[in-house]
Amino acid sequence: MGSSTGQIFCITTFGESHGGGLGVVIDGCPPGLPLDLEAVQAELDRRRPGQSDLTSARKEADRVELLSGIFEGRTLGSPIAMLVRNTDADPRAYASFKDLYRPSHADYSTEARYGLRTWMGGGRASARETLGRVAAGAVARQVLTSLTDIEIVAWVDRVADLSAQVDAETVNRAAVDAHPTRCPDPAAAAAMDACIRAARKDGDSVGGVVRAVARGVPAGLGDPVFDKLEADLAGAMLSLPAAKGFESGSGYAGTFMRGSAHNDPFIPGPTPGSVRTATNHSGGIQGGISNGMPITLSVAFKPVATLFQPQQTVDVKGQPAILRAKGRHDPCVLPRAVPLVEAMMALVLCDHLLRLRALRGDAALTHR
Repeated sequence: MGSSTGQIFCITTFGESHGGGLGVVIDGCPPGLPLDLEAVQAELDRRRPGQSDLTSARKEADRVELLSGIFEGRTLGSPIAMLVRNTDADPRAYASFKDLYRPSHADYSTEARYGLRTWMGGGRASARETLGRVAAGAVARQVLTSLTDIEIVAWVDRVADLSAQVDAETVNRAAVDAHPTRCPDPAAAAAMDACIRAARKDGDSVGGVVRAVARGVPAGLGDPVFDKLEADLAGAMLSLPAAKGFESGSGYAGTFMRGSAHNDPFIPGPTPGSVRTATNHSGGIQGGISNGMPITLSVAFKPVATLFQPQQTVDVKGQPAILRAKGRHDPCVLPRAVPLVEAMMALVLCDHLLRLRALRGDAALTHR
């Protein structure tokens, strides 16, 4: 089962949605890093259910336990293991339809691959698996901060057909977290809030888009063929539950432009001998390698598959059936997806940064 990612900064997540707990093992974290566990917990708090009335009512504190890899507050260079125990799992909500395949969930496809599945929640396919990613991403962010000036900010840019107006050059976390929707545009946030509530009232769900920017990324991260930085970012984002689309830089909008308008002219940078581009249609990546400009991307998330409406399906014997879902579920994943996108971005950038240092040494960070 593909539960690991990364070449140097490698993580493996474990656990199921209604099992004893979930967590992550991080291998390849540099030794001697002062690890701030409160910062790790803060990221988990942004991801946890029950943080507002727009999210699942499942009450999980999601308190992280450190099992290994740290001594006197510093990383040892050995594997770091972190665990979050499930305390409010309720498999009874799934018992009445354990023999039914839930539409657009991973029930059927998981059973087709492995020959069995856990019917209590989504098992490994549950969004609760992302606990380990967020914890690891918080560690990766601290590695990045110790070595570079990288700053990562994600936000809800669209819910259904409601779009925000956000400046990627100046948006900050405080503005993102100021509203439960995690949209930093107040007018759009209010409209998105009403849209999500209306969908929940109808027993339905809505999807949308999360955008993200990484500022202060040094030039030189990535490779020109199979390990392109944007390809690894795409793989990371599309590995998230409910993710259905990815764009880097101008994305699909670039197809409406001519090359003369889309090209990013080089100009002198802010320091002697440095360069930058006058525009950033490339999204900070050219030829699969970062060019020192902000990295911009977006991720499309589908509507939540669990609906509180009768749905047509079949049972495990292939007989027609009607699913009437129960349980506690988000009507929209977007607000809680923001820290997930940030975590995956941090993990990819951290891994590529350590790979660059391994290739060229510390001097690789002098041109940023």
